[in-house]
Amino acid sequence: MTVTPTAAALKNGILPMQSLAELVDQGAVRSTSALDHDQIQPASIDLRLGARAWRVRASYLPRGRKVSDRLKDVVMHEMDLSKGAVFEAGCVYIAELQESLHLPEGVSARANPKSSTGRVDVFVRLLSDYGDYFDDVAEGYNGPIYVEIAPQTFSVLARTGTRLNQLRIKRGFSPKLYTADCGVDLTGELVGYRARRHAGVIDLDHIDGHDPKKFWEPLYQSGGQLLLDPGEFYILASKGAVEIPVMEAAEMLPIDPSVGEFRVHYAGFFDPGFGTEEAHAKGSRGVLEVRCHETPFLLEDGQTVARLVYEPLTERPVQLYGQSGSHYQGQGLKLSKHFRPWDAI
Repeated sequence: MTVTPTAAALKNGILPMQSLAELVDQGAVRSTSALDHDQIQPASIDLRLGARAWRVRASYLPRGRKVSDRLKDVVMHEMDLSKGAVFEAGCVYIAELQESLHLPEGVSARANPKSSTGRVDVFVRLLSDYGDYFDDVAEGYNGPIYVEIAPQTFSVLARTGTRLNQLRIKRGFSPKLYTADCGVDLTGELVGYRARRHAGVIDLDHIDGHDPKKFWEPLYQSGGQLLLDPGEFYILASKGAVEIPVMEAAEMLPIDPSVGEFRVHYAGFFDPGFGTEEAHAKGSRGVLEVRCHETPFLLEDGQTVARLVYEPLTERPVQLYGQSGSHYQGQGLKLSKHFRPWDAI
């Protein structure tokens, strides 16, 4: 089948939702079941778990082989996701996705965990056949895609159709427009949350279904400082508002040794329109998912903890982030959508 791309699709940059819908119609993005009505976001596509997952003894990259072929070297047992399965903290899993890619020449892709996934400390990365890197999909790739799942603090329940990560697709070389530093806010009475160890299981499809006090310890003002303990997981908020222009998307760098020995923001993708006045969300803040590494680290109010990298879209999306509903547009310091509001408990 010969496909004549639109003029917008031929521009370099991240493709907006209308171009993503065209790719679906053209068969560049395929799925074992029909896409959900809300699966295509302003500049990304949510990916859904398939029917099977495998507990593995080690993470790996395919590096010139198929994911399924390398799986044989590390697999421990297979899991049926059709009725739900628990992914245990401290273990590593590989799961098939319902979606597959048949990208045109010159079109590549990159994945990130969804915000809700990162905020419950579940580390996920995309795998593609023959790939040398996690999360990046080569230009013109044709084949299945998988997700590596590694819960860090909480064990989680997931099933066929659960969405853990999202894919943005771009044409050609997408230049980095600029970067912006992101500081941490430690001035309010409540400055963040620290994950409780040995908590229960989080059902990733149960919205507002969990008591936050069983999973999180609130952290209060302490002179504009916060001591991060090695190995602990924190939810904090950015000092200032984050605004993503309607013709741009942004990625938060997860690790930057120049600002400290910690990882920030597992789910590092911001759709266009986040925090904008046009989307009625002026003043939205970035929520920071922070894990300290080997040594304790003393954070101070306003200290730079991450950097946002902005990239262009090929054209304006027909819908901005949050205009069809969002748990995080207009947010301040906020836990994931799986938890009931703290004050409602």
